[in-house]
Amino acid sequence: MSDFIYTYPPLLPGILIKRYKRFFADIELDSGEIITAHCPNTGPMTDVYLPGNPVFVSPSDNPKRKLAYTWELIKVCDTVPTWVGVNTGLPNRVIKLALQLRLFPELGDYSVIQPEVVYGKDKKSRVDFWLTGEQSPIFLEVKNTTWAKEQLALFPDTVTERGQKHLRELIEIVRLGSRAVMLYFINRGDCTDFAPGDSADRLYGELLRQAINVGVEILPCRFDVTPEGIRYLGLAKLKLGE
Repeated sequence: MSDFIYTYPPLLPGILIKRYKRFFADIELDSGEIITAHCPNTGPMTDVYLPGNPVFVSPSDNPKRKLAYTWELIKVCDTVPTWVGVNTGLPNRVIKLALQLRLFPELGDYSVIQPEVVYGKDKKSRVDFWLTGEQSPIFLEVKNTTWAKEQLALFPDTVTERGQKHLRELIEIVRLGSRAVMLYFINRGDCTDFAPGDSADRLYGELLRQAINVGVEILPCRFDVTPEGIRYLGLAKLKLGE
């Protein structure tokens, strides 16, 4: 019996040629055909955008789509070759499934899972998940994490004003008496530790440490990513030293 939380549809293997205009990636399939796939990752993909490396794409038969393929995975060949998830739309779907399966005992009891709930001072933000039940409501934010140095996962890999705003809002949630959780979805199976990406965004790192000090809970969650599916590996060790 598979322990996958999420199972990929049949994927096609290929080699990454280049990524451009943020959303496009040229890929040579194993068949020799060169395709342009949708790149569902608008970030810099630090140390993950590696032309010439193996990738997998998912095909779509939706005639309304401009691009018939989506770039899903890339293999990074460091000490241990590892598949890394590219599709940033997938982590929230996987986390929703994991929440339904109650895979995170750190969250305690909850009976209702509501995605995309409006919150924040200006009511212009949406928390990824709002968990309610007999205990205090939990505001749960999810951040996709792919940047790594050896076995250390790092977030963010670029300056993120949006991410800074989310931390400030979670800090305020705790000060108002509710639980706030920042969940880092480590989208690769080779990392055992997690730290803020201070060299990419020092302010984010400062805010994360401040958030921890006031009681925002941090869940750096490790996931094994393969062309077959995604499984949960447990929590990474949190490292806050410079």
